[in-house]
Amino acid sequence: MKIERIDLYKVPPRWLFLKITTDTGICGWGEPVVEGRAETVAACVRELEAYILGKDARRIEDIWQIIYRGGFYRGGPILMSALSGIDQALWDIKGKALNVPVYDLLGGAVRDKMKMYCWIGGDNPKVILEQAQEKVNQGYKVVKMNATGAMEWISSVKDVKKVAQNIALLRNEFGHELDIGLDFHGRVHKPMVKRLIDEVAPFDPLFIEEPVLSENNDALKAIYDYTSIPIATGERLYSRWDFKEILHQGVVDIIQPDLSHAGGISEARRITAMAEAYDVAVAPHCPLGPISLASALHLDFVSINAIVQESSLSIHYNKNYDLLDYMLNPEIFNLHEGYINLLTGPGLGVEMNEEKLKEAAKKGHDWKNPIWRNQDGSFAEW
Repeated sequence: MKIERIDLYKVPPRWLFLKITTDTGICGWGEPVVEGRAETVAACVRELEAYILGKDARRIEDIWQIIYRGGFYRGGPILMSALSGIDQALWDIKGKALNVPVYDLLGGAVRDKMKMYCWIGGDNPKVILEQAQEKVNQGYKVVKMNATGAMEWISSVKDVKKVAQNIALLRNEFGHELDIGLDFHGRVHKPMVKRLIDEVAPFDPLFIEEPVLSENNDALKAIYDYTSIPIATGERLYSRWDFKEILHQGVVDIIQPDLSHAGGISEARRITAMAEAYDVAVAPHCPLGPISLASALHLDFVSINAIVQESSLSIHYNKNYDLLDYMLNPEIFNLHEGYINLLTGPGLGVEMNEEKLKEAAKKGHDWKNPIWRNQDGSFAEW
C-alpha cells in the first residue's frame, strides 16, 4: 500500500486539512496546522513529501521516526504539526484498510463514551451566562473560559479584583452542577499567578490551565505547591521530550497535548502512557477541526487517564464555518448527556466533504491571533 500523493486544503475559519492517497485507492485525512501559521506548516508538509511518497503507508512508526529524526533538527511547533497531520492520516488509512476504528488498533477501548467540554467567553457578564446556559441546555456538564484579559507583569489591584467576576457569576447561577475550567492562557506572568489564584479559588475551578507560559514551566513548582486546584498545561509542548521534565518534577496534574501539534496519534499515545506512570491525567487540547477532534477521541478511548475532551464547536474563532461543516457524517459527534459515544466507523471515522473543501480552499484564510497592548503601549500576551 504505497503513498501516492498528498493534497492540502487551507480553508476557513483557520484550518489546514491533509489527504494522503495510496495506490490502493484508500485515503486518509489529517489536520496539520499551527493556528496563525497555516502556510508555514503547509510548506513543511511539502518538504516532507520526499520522505514519504512511495513508502508503505502501513509502516506508521517507521515514517514517524524518519520524519522526526531524519532532518537532524527536531521538534518545535511547525515540524511536529506537519508530522501530526501525516501521522493522523496514516492511522486513518490503516484503520480503513483493516475495517476497524483506530482505537482498536491501539489496544481497544477502555470506556464507552467520553466526557466533553467546550469554550465560553466574552467580556460581558451577561454573555457569559447566556453562553453557559446554552451549553448546559445542550447537555454539557463542563465548560472552560478565559480567566483574564490582557495582564501586565504586575497588574493593578483593580484589575486583579475583576478576574473572579465571571466564574463567580457562573458558580452563583449553576452551583456545582457545572464544572468550570479556567484558562490563564499564558497571559499571566509569574508575579501575578498566586494572587490570581487567591481570587478564583473560592469559586472552585475544575482546573487552572497554562498558569504561566510553557517557557516558564520552571515556575510551576511554586504554583503547584501553593494551591490544591489541579494545574493543567501542555498545549504548547510538542513531544514526549517536552513533557518529560514537568512530569518528572511532579508539577502538573493534567497534561493537554494537542493531537495536531504533538506528533499526532503516535506521539500523543506515548505522552499519555508516560503521564499514566506519573499518575497524571490527560485532557487533550483541541480548538481545531473534526480530524483533530476525532484523533483526540481515539486517544481518549484507549487512555485510562483521559478525563475530559475539549471541542471547538461554536467557539468564537469559527465564524461562518464550524466544526461540523466540512463533514458528511456530523452525527458522529452528537452529544449525549455531556458525552460523545465511541466512534464506530473505520479509521478515524470522519467522512470529509471534499467538494466543499475544494470550494472553501479557493477562499482560504489568513487567520492571525490578535496583538494586544497594555495601556503604556507595551506588548501583552494574548
